[in-house]
Amino acid sequence: MSGITKATLFTLAVPLLAAPALAADQPPGALALKRVLLSTGGVGYFEHEARVSGDAALTLEVRRDQVDDVLKSIVVYDDRGGIGTVDLPGQEPLETAFRELPFTPQDLASPTALLNAMKGAEVQTSGSRAVSGRLLSVTEEYTQLPNGGGTVTRNRISLMTAEGLRQLVLEETDSLRFADPRVQEQLDTALAAVAGAAGKERRRLTIRTTAPQADAGAERTVRVAYVVAAPLWKATYRLTLPESAPGSAPGPAKGTEGGTGDLQGWAVLENLSGDDWKGVELSVASGNPVTFRQALYSAYFVNRPEVPVEVLGRVLPPPDEGAVAADVMAKAQDSAVRSRAAAESGAATTMAAPPPPAPAPAMSAPFAGAMPQRAAETTPAESTEATAQVLFRYPQPVTLANGGTMMMPITARAIPAERLSLYQPNTQPRHPLAALRLSNGDSGETGLPPGVLTLYERIGGAAAYVGDARLATLPAGESRILSFAVDQAVTVDRSEQPSRTLSRATLADGVLQLTVTDRQTTTYRIAGAAGEDRTVIVEHPRRSGWELVQPTGGSAPDLTADAYRLPVAVPAGQTVTLAVALERPRIERFGISEMSPEQVRAYASSTELPPAAREALAKVATLRGAVADKERRVAELEREQAEIGKEQERLRQNLATLPRDSDLFKRTIAKMGEQETRLDGLSRELTTARKEADTARNTLRDQVRGMTF
Repeated sequence: MSGITKATLFTLAVPLLAAPALAADQPPGALALKRVLLSTGGVGYFEHEARVSGDAALTLEVRRDQVDDVLKSIVVYDDRGGIGTVDLPGQEPLETAFRELPFTPQDLASPTALLNAMKGAEVQTSGSRAVSGRLLSVTEEYTQLPNGGGTVTRNRISLMTAEGLRQLVLEETDSLRFADPRVQEQLDTALAAVAGAAGKERRRLTIRTTAPQADAGAERTVRVAYVVAAPLWKATYRLTLPESAPGSAPGPAKGTEGGTGDLQGWAVLENLSGDDWKGVELSVASGNPVTFRQALYSAYFVNRPEVPVEVLGRVLPPPDEGAVAADVMAKAQDSAVRSRAAAESGAATTMAAPPPPAPAPAMSAPFAGAMPQRAAETTPAESTEATAQVLFRYPQPVTLANGGTMMMPITARAIPAERLSLYQPNTQPRHPLAALRLSNGDSGETGLPPGVLTLYERIGGAAAYVGDARLATLPAGESRILSFAVDQAVTVDRSEQPSRTLSRATLADGVLQLTVTDRQTTTYRIAGAAGEDRTVIVEHPRRSGWELVQPTGGSAPDLTADAYRLPVAVPAGQTVTLAVALERPRIERFGISEMSPEQVRAYASSTELPPAAREALAKVATLRGAVADKERRVAELEREQAEIGKEQERLRQNLATLPRDSDLFKRTIAKMGEQETRLDGLSRELTTARKEADTARNTLRDQVRGMTF
């Protein structure tokens, strides 16, 4: 679309993906499909061209399911002219045609259904019985055939004639016609609409263009383009590695720098547009564009409030309640009238000014500008970096039948490839994966879209299959690691050791604050291959809030979304150990007064604390023990008091059943007296014990508040 000096953008129109099939010899003014661009966003860009002179009306057919997309995205480019309107039939032309007819499309399913729908219409029959009258009903009746031959269904028509009610069998009449010519005309119109709706899966757009008045007769080029749903195109790659050193195994040999592999990339795509592509300019785009659908082809109506019809009935005057009540009633009625008028005015305003539809985003011309050719055996597509995507344009016209699948080469070049081993514990806990690091930054090439990759290696002058890998999006200037097999020549043993270190302790206002450092150390023991060196990349999981503190020195490791990548050189036949440590600082706070004596003694005996802190905590432990002893004494006295109270309640119940002059009654009275004496003593002891406990707690509190370190 280079060379366009004037572009008229029009965002209205119809469905996408289905480009109309056109003959090889296009009539003047006909739109022909010229360019197709398939996107990984699940849509396709279709561009048509026509040579016109003067004002012209161009027609374009699209599938019904593409109309919403076409209305959202259609754009008209005219290098000298302008755009008028774009017209297309309604969404449901058949329902529109039947809207004012006395029958429905379903009534045309059978003569019986049509006649029942036309009850009251005047009909005329011919045959053995010529009758004229108005349709009353059509009913089915079943007649038994002789000798058990089954039944036959016939339709009996009832007509109201000048002579009265008459009946006849529909299957025995030669013809039946409607006497009113208007009814016959309605029937002809309905049948014509049904015939026209047979192709309702297509909609025809009429695009009206206007010529410049200064040069109305000159011929010019008009382009019509739109975006519709299309199958995703898929990228596949083949990478052939050079032959390894003699004696080394295929796959991951030494992790050497500067090696290259021969990369071929292909786009696998389908033509499911409903039409053949004949000599079109084909491109594919790799990116992640925002795409969506909107039901623009559907009619929407604004909901309006329904006001009940006022019906005048019998008048029943209310009793007179005075001038104030009447005045209030008049004001209420005025308010109701004003509210109703405001509601009606708001509804009218809503109908008169519906919200405008959101404008569709403008499209850029994806084929503009010259693209450099690159000599390659497969004649790959010309690649161009565009906004948020990479375009691959095949340099030759493409022909592909509807429903066909094709492979289009998108790249063919040498690419830096480093052989290595990648250890991912969650993928294979015992062995690393044979892998390659592909770099896309040295040659200045464009980015590569994601896809599957088949790996080959030259062995003895012939290519051998090595494995499959998945290539993520590879922008220019970046690299990706591709795993294609399990490297069973290398074994990894992994062990974890958690630890905890107290790095700081403070005591103030009775609160003990400890700064603790959690450490998670993972040791990897890597046993190398017997016959060759390896470069092993260990992917160690990242943890939120934790910091990598070991290994130290050297360059910072590469980071993925959830792992550190740590390179390890493993000589042939040797075992290498890699220790990886993560640390996380955290704060622990304790109220000394609320801690148990055992907890205080544990911290007081910790060698991690300085001597001053241990000495202070030892004093706290002594005081906390004294408090615990006092509290324990209070609890014992309270428990004994409660037990005596329960025993006295039992004895009182027994006294109620004993004779007052019995020995058991006297002994029970004596025992209750002893218990009362003990309760008096317990009350005094409990008062003293509680005071002592309070004193011990206050002493502890005062001592703790005064302690700092």
